[in-house]
Amino acid sequence: MPRPTKAYIDLSALTHNLSVTRQYAPHARLMSIIKADAYGHGLLHTAQALKQTDGFALLELGAAIELREAGYHHPILLLEGFFSTKELALFKQYQLSAVIHHSEQVAMLSTCKQPALEIFLKINTGMNRLGFSPEQFPIVFDKLTSNQTINKITLMTHFANADDTIGNQSFLKQFQCFNKITSAYNQPTSLANSAAIIRHPETHADWVRPGIMLYGASPFTDKTASDLNLKPAMTLASSIIAIQHLKRGDSVGYGGVFKAEKSMKIGIVACGYADGYPRHARTNTPVLVNNQRSRTLGLVSMDMLAIDLTEVENAQLNNPVILWGKGMPVEKIAYAADTISYELLCALSSRVEKILTNAVEI
Repeated sequence: MPRPTKAYIDLSALTHNLSVTRQYAPHARLMSIIKADAYGHGLLHTAQALKQTDGFALLELGAAIELREAGYHHPILLLEGFFSTKELALFKQYQLSAVIHHSEQVAMLSTCKQPALEIFLKINTGMNRLGFSPEQFPIVFDKLTSNQTINKITLMTHFANADDTIGNQSFLKQFQCFNKITSAYNQPTSLANSAAIIRHPETHADWVRPGIMLYGASPFTDKTASDLNLKPAMTLASSIIAIQHLKRGDSVGYGGVFKAEKSMKIGIVACGYADGYPRHARTNTPVLVNNQRSRTLGLVSMDMLAIDLTEVENAQLNNPVILWGKGMPVEKIAYAADTISYELLCALSSRVEKILTNAVEI
């Protein structure tokens, strides 16, 4: 009998979330972000569920080639661009677009003999990761426009704080900086990530870049996914593989971190940090058992975790347990583990079998 830990990928939820994204940004083209194996959901079936998007963006050249060879004709953007001149021939062969964010890439392009390359020129407006400074931008733009191998240039930036409350000065400073730099240039632009798509419609421009919202998680701390009409695309589930009865003073798990204050019934679930469940999730992290809300107890082990069954009706061996997803927002688990939903989704272990569905039933 196979291990019961499974990740159910709801393809209909992905399609629904894409539709919701269009409702938030009806006048922009959608560049759906499917990096990191589509945030842990699986590249090709996620792309199929999102096939009505206008384009895809990711980081891995091999994954981009895999999309092309699977028959996807959408624009495909590599978010960190190319890393060597050898890769430029592949960009041409597979008709891939590149983000250009540092001078070495510009120098590589000057030796490029492959025509008709489309690029997204990244401007650093304050996040200070990738991109050219406002002072560098005009010089770089002139170099690129004089390069006959470049077919089209889209100007882009990335917001550091679009998820903060409306009116936050960091976001406004970046937005105003971008507008000031680019206002004299008649080029398509791309600014908005998931948070900006929802909260800042003034940033939608020509291309938006939805990421976490496509997977049914909220980019905000003050809004749930359901508040935003988003559906979870991944449900991580397992089952109870053992039941223990604790007396007052008994502990469970490594280090004896949790000690029972009364007699308790607990369940051991076949899921641990080697599956992608966060090791640092605290006692009281919520779970669903038989569609009843319960909590974790003590430290998460490599392959197992303990949950409280004391108040769960009819709890028994092999009962299903939802760790996150349908009925249990991944944001709640992320909060309990002092992390973010992005990390949990992307950290799903390769040993967890993915089950494709069109509406999760567990």
